[in-house]
Amino acid sequence: MKHRKSTKLEILQPVHLLTLCLTVVLCTGILQAQHDPGPRGGPKGAGGGFPTLNADEKVMFATALNTFNEVQSVSGTIENGNGLGPTFNGNSCAQCHAEPEVGGTSPGFTSKINPRPNPQVALATLDGATNTVPSFVNANGPVREARFISTNPANPFAALDGGVHGLYTIAGRSDAPGCTLAQPNFSTQLANHNVIFRIPTPLFGLGLVENTPDAVLEANLAANKSLKAAMGIGGKLNRSGNDGTVTRFGWKAQNKSLLIFTGEAYNVEQGVSNEGFPNERAAVPGCVFNATPEDATPTPPNTSDTGSANSDVTNFAIFMRLSAPPTPTTSTPSELNGQKLFSSTGCVLCHSDTLKTAQSQFTGMSGFVYSPLSDFAVHHMGSNLADGVNQGAAGPDEFRTAPLWGVGQRLFFLHDGRTNDLLQAIEAHFTPGNVCVTTADLQQFRANGKAFEPFSVNQSCGSEANRVIQEFNELSPSQKQDILNFLRSL
Repeated sequence: MKHRKSTKLEILQPVHLLTLCLTVVLCTGILQAQHDPGPRGGPKGAGGGFPTLNADEKVMFATALNTFNEVQSVSGTIENGNGLGPTFNGNSCAQCHAEPEVGGTSPGFTSKINPRPNPQVALATLDGATNTVPSFVNANGPVREARFISTNPANPFAALDGGVHGLYTIAGRSDAPGCTLAQPNFSTQLANHNVIFRIPTPLFGLGLVENTPDAVLEANLAANKSLKAAMGIGGKLNRSGNDGTVTRFGWKAQNKSLLIFTGEAYNVEQGVSNEGFPNERAAVPGCVFNATPEDATPTPPNTSDTGSANSDVTNFAIFMRLSAPPTPTTSTPSELNGQKLFSSTGCVLCHSDTLKTAQSQFTGMSGFVYSPLSDFAVHHMGSNLADGVNQGAAGPDEFRTAPLWGVGQRLFFLHDGRTNDLLQAIEAHFTPGNVCVTTADLQQFRANGKAFEPFSVNQSCGSEANRVIQEFNELSPSQKQDILNFLRSL
């Protein structure tokens, strides 16, 4: 059989070849015309307490910050903290939430403030541990956690997994004698395309987010409804299955409050059981050394290992609750024009620039208008970003709109840290419209003597951001550069 089409593609006429070469040159020039200027240097744009805190609230913040910096060991006999493992991804909150200051996101070598390697590399063998560093963790890359998509990747009909699988175990550590717990087999799971990643989310200013009424978020999502519909933007607020209120923290807005957010992270990322999550995640024989919960409210007159009257998770929540939001530096003509273009292209339809808090018990935080550049809703982002994880009402391709305040000093982007280039992160929001994600749910049961068969099916094709990305791509190179400069000023 002759493959005529292949042959024709291989033999180009000279005029066509010239046209192709010119196109490549011109396109290359366009691609080079705009670029991510990289993380902003200069003063740290975040990291302190809310500026209007009174003297007592400042003491609360300082105590909470001290606890946030604490380093964990298994039983507090090496590093002061208590409860590490049996599985873990880090040994301190501040280890992962570090850039540009404690409370931020993943550190890295490209920082213009404090360049440093990924701390997870050295963590593998700290204090005698015998872990192997997974291939997706490297000195130049972001801090990561790993989740498995399926319980059996060889069977597409198998139940989903979605849970975090700790990178490391305490096996071999000098403070974990007798523990032989093995690491997950990441190599096999990677070969089966069954591993997805998440990187730390920044924590600055989250007290404002926590104290934003549901009604404000609902009204914000409903605003400009016709314009959003014309742009293909929908979105929904994730909600608690217990009380029906809006959840807003985490990559899929799956956590209701800062206390729940910190309790889950302490248990999952460091392996420390606590009053919110009181059970060990991998309580195998020979690897449990402490009474549970390992972190609890001290009984007076006792204090915690950081000298606080509160539990660690309470202090973590206080640290986030009282922290100031990032401070933007938007001022140049390019940045100011980029701010206008950010709005006119439709980016602001999801990355909302104005929200307002309710009354607050903390000084100066009542009725505070702030600019997180997020609607805290989840949106269909398509298969290019899908991770196959369901959390609350957020499905396999749905993610919370990432708050962009502070993005100017961020080193890695998107939920998995796949790029350190803002332009690439923007383009990754696009998924072809003929690629669809379908979810369905069917239940059949009897209750109160009556039969029920609730059924729902949802199909989303492409990404809700597709039209916005098309608008962005139609801008001139200088206009795109203005948007990138604006983002790096945040």
